[in-house]
Amino acid sequence: MRPLVELFDETDGQPLPLPPELAAFYGALRMLPRPERPHVFANFVASVDGIVAVDPPRGTGAEIGGGYAPDRALMGLLRAVADGVVIGAGNLRAEAGHVWTAERVCPELAGPYARLRASLGRSGAPLQVVVSGSGDVDLSSPVFSGMAPAVVVTTAAGAARLSAGRAGVRIEVPEPGRGWISLAAVLEAAGLGPGALVLVESGPTSTTRFLAEGAVDELFLTRAPIFVGRAGATETLALVEGRYFRPGSLSGRLLSARRSEDFLFLRYAFR
Repeated sequence: MRPLVELFDETDGQPLPLPPELAAFYGALRMLPRPERPHVFANFVASVDGIVAVDPPRGTGAEIGGGYAPDRALMGLLRAVADGVVIGAGNLRAEAGHVWTAERVCPELAGPYARLRASLGRSGAPLQVVVSGSGDVDLSSPVFSGMAPAVVVTTAAGAARLSAGRAGVRIEVPEPGRGWISLAAVLEAAGLGPGALVLVESGPTSTTRFLAEGAVDELFLTRAPIFVGRAGATETLALVEGRYFRPGSLSGRLLSARRSEDFLFLRYAFR
């Protein structure tokens, strides 16, 4: 795997015990679990002009990143350290055959990922947390096949819709059980409490709402060296969708920057 070139890194905390292959790829990866609540980080790949998907709901970030191996390796690394991965129902429909595990996105590093999880005391795959207010979830998707522990967090109406589906799928309904479900309520319902490391891989609309709640601590952002734009009948989605943030109302501190060829790998902490 082509190693990332570290431009600078101002992250705090003790480095995680990365196996040699992952340390050679990334360098030192520091995470700061919070004793009072989960630590939440999101991951996106975006074009230079901020587009993260083309032709939704079928389009995904894989088209923007082009399957670039170091981007896949970083995504796998973040999944490998996570206790749980939050997946929007739209993402599940767009990637119906996917399971949000490290080895699924980057099989070349499956062995090092497994050793990392073992060294962190994590047995098996991270919890797959599927979020759907409507309950429009295909319970026959591989994510519910047992390859990884999974839970659907939904509303009371969504749970009623799902109750006729596949038996054995864990379904949780946070209070008050209707409307939009905040990220804090999602994590509580899923059992991801204080000290947990949680990766958000929902779409830009859901992630934007999580950002507005102040529930996301960090963003790992890969900048692909392409331009996409917005015009005509082709629909695109930007990193921020469905909400306007007055300039300065939501800002981040750049914690680290790495590069591989023409790709930039940025990490931000939200103030």
